Amino acid sequence: MLIGSDKIEPALTAAPLAPASPAAQPRMYNAAYLVRPDGSTAAVYRKIHLVPFGEYVPFKRLLFFLGPLVDFEFPFVPGTEATLLPVKGHMVSTAICYEVIYAGLMRSFVTRGSELLTTITNDAWYGWSSAPFQHWEQATLRAIEEGRYLARAANTGISGFVDPYGRVTQRSNMFQSAVLVEDVRFLTSRTIYVRIGDVAGWLSVALTLAALLATRRRVR
Repeated sequence: MLIGSDKIEPALTAAPLAPASPAAQPRMYNAAYLVRPDGSTAAVYRKIHLVPFGEYVPFKRLLFFLGPLVDFEFPFVPGTEATLLPVKGHMVSTAICYEVIYAGLMRSFVTRGSELLTTITNDAWYGWSSAPFQHWEQATLRAIEEGRYLARAANTGISGFVDPYGRVTQRSNMFQSAVLVEDVRFLTSRTIYVRIGDVAGWLSVALTLAALLATRRRVR
């Protein structure tokens, strides 16, 4: 079972840090826990890509005046490792909130051995705007890129399951209380994207720039 939060998770639960001085600020992580049937913690994934102004203030020294306006006492600390969660001999990854839009991060999960993608999110911030629907569509794309089933749980929707071809097998509506159950498979095959990453994209950029330069020379 995955347990996650977009608000709290202290660092010391899974991997103890060096003893802190009494005056030191606590380190807080946004994390997802895998809990065994006996209540013990099997693994913890700490969110790597934090949301600017929602979980920390970027360029804090320059934007110091924004600190009092942000709704947290201490900023979150980003995780440093794409930790996988063991499930009955298989490895599962989970992305927290908008991390699922980062194709590179999702690819790193799969290259490390993830056989199933999961994501948990708090989309209540956006109400009935287009943002929750865009977030869902972006998560669907990750399933296609990585060639994995995707299970998504959102506190206000949209929750559901997507197969490796991008087909939605189940989904809930916005602000609908629902329990969804679906058979998903653990997969180990690797797509072209998992193998080469963004090489094709960067190559396309390079070729486009080369074509523009060649056109500019001809115009002259």
